[in-house]
Amino acid sequence: MRKLAMTLLFVLSFTTVANAQQSRIWTDDLATYHQAVDLYQEDQYLASQRLFVKVKETSNDEVIKGNASYYIANCAVRLNQRNADQLVESFVEEYPTSIKKNSAIIDVADYYFDNGDYRKAANWYQRVDKSTLSRKQTSRYYFNTGYTLVQSKKYDEAKPFLNRVSDDSEYGSKAKYYLGYIAYENDELQEASDLFDQVGESPEADEKLSYYQADLNYKLGKFDQAIVLAQKQLSKSNRKEQSELNRIIGQSLFNQEKYDEALPYLEAYKGTRGRWNNNDYYQLGYTYYKQGNFEKAMETFNKIIDGENATAQNAYYHLGQSYLKLDRKEEALNAFKKASEIDLDAQISQDAYYNYAKLSYENGNPYDSVPSVILAYLEKYPETDKNEEMNEFLIDSYFSSKNYAEALFLLEDGRIRANEAVYGKVALYHGLNLFTAGDYQEALGNLNKAIENSTDPELKKRAVFWKAESLYQLNDFSGAYENFKTAKKNKVSIEEDDLYNYDMGYAQFKLKKYDEAINSFTAFTNQSDAKNDRVKLNDAYLRIGDANFVTKQYWPAMEAYNKAIKMNGYNSDYAAFQKAISYGFVQKNDRKIQDLEEFITKFRTSKYRDDVIYELGNTYINTNQVAKGIRTYDKLIADYPNSSYTSQAMMRKGLQLYNDGNLEASLSVFKQVAGKYAGTPQAVQAISSARQVYIDLGTTNDYAVWVRGLDGVEVTDNELDDTAYESAEQPFIQGDMNGTAREMKKYLLQFPNGKHALKAHFYLAQAQFSQNNKEESVAHYEYVTSMERSEFTEQALARLSEIHLGTRDYVKAVPVLKQLEQLAEFPQNIIYAQSNLMKAYYETEDYEEAVTYANKVLSDASIENNLKSDAEIIIARSSWKQGNEAATKVGYEKVRQTATGSLAAEATYYKAYFESKEGKHDAVITTVNGLSKNYGGYKLWSAKGLVVMAKSYDDLDQTLNATTILDAVIANFKQYPDVVATAQSELAIIKTKAAKTNSSVVPTSQN
Repeated sequence: MRKLAMTLLFVLSFTTVANAQQSRIWTDDLATYHQAVDLYQEDQYLASQRLFVKVKETSNDEVIKGNASYYIANCAVRLNQRNADQLVESFVEEYPTSIKKNSAIIDVADYYFDNGDYRKAANWYQRVDKSTLSRKQTSRYYFNTGYTLVQSKKYDEAKPFLNRVSDDSEYGSKAKYYLGYIAYENDELQEASDLFDQVGESPEADEKLSYYQADLNYKLGKFDQAIVLAQKQLSKSNRKEQSELNRIIGQSLFNQEKYDEALPYLEAYKGTRGRWNNNDYYQLGYTYYKQGNFEKAMETFNKIIDGENATAQNAYYHLGQSYLKLDRKEEALNAFKKASEIDLDAQISQDAYYNYAKLSYENGNPYDSVPSVILAYLEKYPETDKNEEMNEFLIDSYFSSKNYAEALFLLEDGRIRANEAVYGKVALYHGLNLFTAGDYQEALGNLNKAIENSTDPELKKRAVFWKAESLYQLNDFSGAYENFKTAKKNKVSIEEDDLYNYDMGYAQFKLKKYDEAINSFTAFTNQSDAKNDRVKLNDAYLRIGDANFVTKQYWPAMEAYNKAIKMNGYNSDYAAFQKAISYGFVQKNDRKIQDLEEFITKFRTSKYRDDVIYELGNTYINTNQVAKGIRTYDKLIADYPNSSYTSQAMMRKGLQLYNDGNLEASLSVFKQVAGKYAGTPQAVQAISSARQVYIDLGTTNDYAVWVRGLDGVEVTDNELDDTAYESAEQPFIQGDMNGTAREMKKYLLQFPNGKHALKAHFYLAQAQFSQNNKEESVAHYEYVTSMERSEFTEQALARLSEIHLGTRDYVKAVPVLKQLEQLAEFPQNIIYAQSNLMKAYYETEDYEEAVTYANKVLSDASIENNLKSDAEIIIARSSWKQGNEAATKVGYEKVRQTATGSLAAEATYYKAYFESKEGKHDAVITTVNGLSKNYGGYKLWSAKGLVVMAKSYDDLDQTLNATTILDAVIANFKQYPDVVATAQSELAIIKTKAAKTNSSVVPTSQN
């Protein structure tokens, strides 16, 4: 019993000690807890949080632990610790029944709200249990939730919360302020104004009430109130708000038409985030306009791009007027074009369209033909009081725009009204353009229209004259002759009268009316202005000489040749040669020989040297100076083996040797001719002459052996060959090309290597060419050109090259043209070969050779301007392709001096291009306007020029002009995708740059 009692005593003693220890621990935890709470209330959140963590770790009381967890999370929020939200979440999940759960949520939300972190505040306010809140807490909850939604621009979600406290004594004024702000942002201006009026003054956190009220009054048209409120707010505002207030004051004064007062405020506005919009630019620009400061107005209006509303239309219209005031009509055209295309204000649209059409007439139009612009205006506004004026412009614009093709189309289409005289005049000028371009057949058709419809004697005479010129170019010399005569009968004076005698002389010369030709060319040389054109005057003397020479009037011929020689111009070597020959026909062979010998000494590079040497040899022989004659023939044979006279000189030498009894030597010469010039008339003659020599030598068997060794020639075939050829030749002599082709084919089938094969191939080719069977003729021309040179070689080469050029087969054309250049005796064929070689080399991208031949062409002083332009354009284009911009610039400038039509348009474009590279932007604009006005019909160059001009306008900060032009290029020149792509790229660059300062502009990539 004692032992049991002792044990019980021990247990009781132990329990008492244990309870005492537990009581002390609990008391210690509570003390620490209260210490932590005190620190929390003293805002010592970090120290407080550490104690609460300790309490939570040591306390066994769930209430104490829950409260500690709450404070730990709350301190984390206030200390902005990364895991703050997670700690609150943990508290809510771990102690879902805690009375502090809702307090924890609302405390966190309020804390974030008070510290301006409205996004986090909004997230926590959404989790608040409103049923546990006091009335005061509920009001705060509604206002704070609404405010956080306002800050997130969720205005529709915010309104219900703010409306719940709009009458609250503490939050009502603030709620109405932000409800007013929501209405303001939603452009519910009157509601916003009413709400702001109920507020009285801004909440402490937002001092913008006066600003909003000022802006609202401005938007409501209450400009006086807006000005007062904005001026009141200015001193209280920061720099950004001051900019907006300046806008409100300036634009309010603008709307009151107090432009002088408005200007400093409008200029002080800095834009929203550094960017203005089209309306801002319009009001400032219009203010400058009303003050008469048109330069500033122009500069400001130009920043308005992409506008399609009434403000933009007004801006573009007044930009146009500003340009007119500054006498910058080309730029005004773009502005009026833009204004006319925005169909909001009908009166502005019509007046802008009128100005656009009128300026197009006065200065040209880069986008469309002037007649079609004026016509579109008349069709859109048929009742306009400008009708009579515009009709006059329309008719005259056909000529000022030089776009005669479109004018004719519109006239023939019946879309415009005009009398026959106008139609005839347009047809005449279109015909002249086509003639200049070398399209003589089309020119002829339009000139006939002009003749039929013209009533003005001057215009009719010009049409007849140029019809004659077209017929001449088409080789209808009889038609040309008759029309020249018709033109002459019309006694009215025209500019072309100065050309009449010269051109009529050529028509007469071609028709072998030599006496008439002499009279016409002589009349030309006697004209007072003939000395101004030395090339034509020199040529006229040559033709007078030729006409007298042909009609055996040798003394007058020599007189004319002397005049040409005295001029020392083009073809003076020809004149000297012809003069020498003429002496022979008047039995003055000594003088003839003297002149021919002097020619050889004086004209060492003349293309007539082989002619002269041959003629000199003949003259020596004819005057019994046989040794000199033989030596002269030998010189020709040695120096000019490819001359057409070489085979003839050999034959003459052989015949002279035969006549002198030197049979073996003559036979050797005849054999050389027969072998080297097989198939030519000289070869036929050589065979016949050799036969006679063999007979004289008594060696006819040797003759038979020799002849059989020649190309297909047999002794027994000679008579049959001659008979067959004579029969085949008859259709050719009669001008029957069908018969010629048929019979020559028969002959060649029977005698493929006959004595007359060369002539047969040539005549067959000529017949096939005339029947437009050009492809079939090629083989026969090639046969002729493959043989030794003959009288047919030059013609065959000319025809063959013409065929290859016609099919654009430049690879085949080049060697033929090279051969023609080397062998041609006619100057026209040399120029033809060289000019087409430069083109062929360019087309085959051999630009170095193209330039070489272009320079050869330019070295000929007798070439016409159009050929000169062709050569210069080849040099310019080749230089461009080779990347030599310096040579390109020089080349195109030379082209521009003489070119017409498309070449002039191309050269003018490059002038603008190089001016742009040199930064001469005003010059670029002038040049491209000239391009559009004078060569608007050449669309490719117009389009390329416009892109260059747009870049210059952009560099001059005339952005609207730049974008207007680029938009027009993109819309109107889709047939040139490369140009359009360049325009689109430039437009994107300009818009991207403009969007940095103009919020109304949307970069192209975002459209």
